[in-house]
Amino acid sequence: MIAGSPLHTKKILVTGSNGLLGQKITDLALPGAAIELIATSRGENRHPTKEGYRYIDLDILDESRLRDVIAEYRPEVIINTAAMTNVDTCEHDPEGCHQLNVVAVAQLVSLSEEFGIHFIHLSTDFIFDGEDGPYAEDDIPRPLSLYGQSKLDAEHIIQQSSCKWAILRTILVYGVVADMSRSNIVLWAKGALEKGQPLKVVNDQWRTPTLAEDLAEACILAATKGAEGIYHISGKDMFAIHELVAAVADYWGLDKSLIGEVSSDTLNQAAPRPKRTGFLLDKARTVLGYEPHSFSEGLALVDRQLKNKK
Repeated sequence: MIAGSPLHTKKILVTGSNGLLGQKITDLALPGAAIELIATSRGENRHPTKEGYRYIDLDILDESRLRDVIAEYRPEVIINTAAMTNVDTCEHDPEGCHQLNVVAVAQLVSLSEEFGIHFIHLSTDFIFDGEDGPYAEDDIPRPLSLYGQSKLDAEHIIQQSSCKWAILRTILVYGVVADMSRSNIVLWAKGALEKGQPLKVVNDQWRTPTLAEDLAEACILAATKGAEGIYHISGKDMFAIHELVAAVADYWGLDKSLIGEVSSDTLNQAAPRPKRTGFLLDKARTVLGYEPHSFSEGLALVDRQLKNKK
């Protein structure tokens, strides 16, 4: 059981449950965590365990269906992990980005107000411009991309609402899902280096990468503790991106000579990225009891999970 969880069972509805974070939340909710989980996502349930919780095929852009599901199941908490998170895709599809990252959030907030639901929303370090990282919760956002702006717009909607709310901002989430349907920087780097593929990796961006299990635990802690306000949730180790990829190579004994350092402006990406983000975790540690793994501990967990698949 998660430390600090109440004796009564808490009914939690999760959106985007087929994603990396969504599946890790399902993992945590399964083993007697005093949680009645309603997992929702588009299409078939991708989590390997089908028992112990309810799964609903739900597109949160379908307003009438969303309302029907919430009215029927009356969750005490909604954890919204659904989003368009590919930064360049958001630049190429601004309307799709706005619909999923802003309009759907406004609808979830409205329903949370109507039904008295505690709304927990996932946001991002990309609301910052990266000039003054690492960041505290009350630092001034200045997004550089449509993705960052869409997530900030959603934050403003939530902050102006009358429902009980919490915003959990996070950074560069990595981990393993059972069917390997989701990739991330760790799996990408490991897979490419194992195949002997040369990599171009930026040397002018810094992040504090976040283990998916840590972020999932923060979501459950926020839900069970009834947390309100903004919380910064990430790993505790700061890396330049090329250092992060080199650490992946070191852990699995792969050839670091394949890693070529480049500057961001040579990649011709559609969306600009913040230079140095990273989070100060004091509030999350103090209020939620959040304590992340080190990056090396995170890689060890990823390694164990990958070996269990063989």
